[in-house]
Amino acid sequence: MLFGRHVNKYYRKYWAFFLLGVIALIVVDVAQTFIPRFLGQIIDEDSILVDNLDELGKIVGFIMLCALIMFVGRAIWRLSIFRASTGIAAGIRKEMFDKAEKLSASYYHETKVGNIMNWFTSDIEEISDFFGWGTVMIVDAIFLSVSVLVSMIRLNPWMTLLAMAPIGLIIVWGALVDRFMSARWELRQKEFDRLYDFANENFTGIRVIKSFVKQNKEIHAFAKIARRNQEVNVGFARLSVFFDVIIEIILVAEIALVLGFGGWFVYCFASGNPIVVAGHPIELTVGGLFEFVGYIDLLIWPMIALGQIVSMRSRAKGSLRRISAFLDTEIDVKNPENPVKLENVKGQIEFRNFTFTYPGTASPALSEVSLTIEPGAHIGVVGKVGSGKTTLVNSLFRLYNIDKGSLFVDGVDLMDVDIASLRDAVAYAPQDNFLFSDKIENNIAFSADKPEHEAVVEAAEFADVKENIEGFPKGYDTVSGERGVTLSGGQKQRVSIARAFYKKAPILVMDDCVSAVDVKTEEKILKNIAEQRKGQTTILIASRVSSVMHMDKIIVLDRGAVVAYGSHETLMKESPLYQRMVYLQELEKEVEGGERRNG
Repeated sequence: MLFGRHVNKYYRKYWAFFLLGVIALIVVDVAQTFIPRFLGQIIDEDSILVDNLDELGKIVGFIMLCALIMFVGRAIWRLSIFRASTGIAAGIRKEMFDKAEKLSASYYHETKVGNIMNWFTSDIEEISDFFGWGTVMIVDAIFLSVSVLVSMIRLNPWMTLLAMAPIGLIIVWGALVDRFMSARWELRQKEFDRLYDFANENFTGIRVIKSFVKQNKEIHAFAKIARRNQEVNVGFARLSVFFDVIIEIILVAEIALVLGFGGWFVYCFASGNPIVVAGHPIELTVGGLFEFVGYIDLLIWPMIALGQIVSMRSRAKGSLRRISAFLDTEIDVKNPENPVKLENVKGQIEFRNFTFTYPGTASPALSEVSLTIEPGAHIGVVGKVGSGKTTLVNSLFRLYNIDKGSLFVDGVDLMDVDIASLRDAVAYAPQDNFLFSDKIENNIAFSADKPEHEAVVEAAEFADVKENIEGFPKGYDTVSGERGVTLSGGQKQRVSIARAFYKKAPILVMDDCVSAVDVKTEEKILKNIAEQRKGQTTILIASRVSSVMHMDKIIVLDRGAVVAYGSHETLMKESPLYQRMVYLQELEKEVEGGERRNG
């Protein structure tokens, strides 16, 4: 069987299903062994049974009864064992999904999506197959083999000894192959990870590939990975087939021995000169030989199963190791022992010498940031690309661990806060405007268990996307498509803003989410923020100074440090960097205006 910390509990959960299935399997195995005996009896006693139809009918009735028992038993073990195996797969998959949601962002920076998806699909299927068909093979390999061997020994111990000679070779061969199969399977899965990840990345970035006319380049790159994948899979298949061929050769040799020597024994016994071994004559009739061949035929499946279970267990062990490594990954971002649950959040945010370095990097993204955002303040954040704007606001969500005593919300240290209550208090409109492949209404009302249509319309009006949505044939029931592919860039941005507004959180963070809209729409959204978010903390990251100049205060970042913090008027007097940003953007407007006039 397959054992490990993450699967042992399922034996306890599904023991009744496994017990019922194993009992049904044993009953089927025992019932099968009676059929060759009855058939051999019919052959040996054909002349007697022709004159005694009642006895013949009784034997045929016993055969039919065995067939009925086998039919019912197989239905029971299929329903029981496969119910357990699918339940185990579902349980492990749910456990993995729960784990995936708890892991921090740093884990997904280091682990590719293709690897994770392969664990959720191929590896779980291997484990499920082992608990399903693997259980059947193990029981048959043990109980059917024993049942058949007992019947064979009862019939003729010397023929049984002769037939069992090759069985030892199968056991030895299986032990040798197990070591190689496990290593080859893990290599096969790793190559499939690479293939899956490459395909996923290309499908996600298909627009970029087509716009740069790089289809052929990507096809050649994919072909290279596919060839490597093919080589590894073919190598694994060859080893598996080679293993099966050896098993088949041993089984054929066994049948040849039985037929060859059995035919000789029958001939000698029929001619009145039976073969004598150790003082015991071998009395084998035609019916007996037919019965013995029937037992050999029954023995073929458990012998094949014995071979296949080695390969299947090797694959399942490799898959379980990969899944266990994922489930054993330490959750680094988690609640403290006695977390403080945020309630009635006012929206005060304080940074105290806040420094943050992303995992795996040497230089800090933010360095010694110290500032206080008062409750209900509307704050703008500007700076060059890579200055740390997104990092500053992302720190509010506890996506990463931070230094204790460096960031506070309503006076409570972020490292002491209950993470769920913290994230519930903050609404977020991200820079990448990710939308789910769902109705627009469900995307906007994502924070709610059940959408309220009036609130959805209000949020759409806040983001100035109401007219666009209502202009679609299905309105709010329009499916946005994967990642919002059916919407324009500006529409996705505004739906993302509406989703954040719908949450009605005391703190709203908007990460450069008005960059894809026109000036008129931007002004309307900013006006709505000023009016409808009055008295609630709002942080707006923008690439244009004009987007934040009417905010209460503006944070100016440069190379991970706060170089200025104040109102637009104050910064125009005291911050050379802010003055330069304003000057460059005004100059850009003049150049654009001149081009339009010249055009």
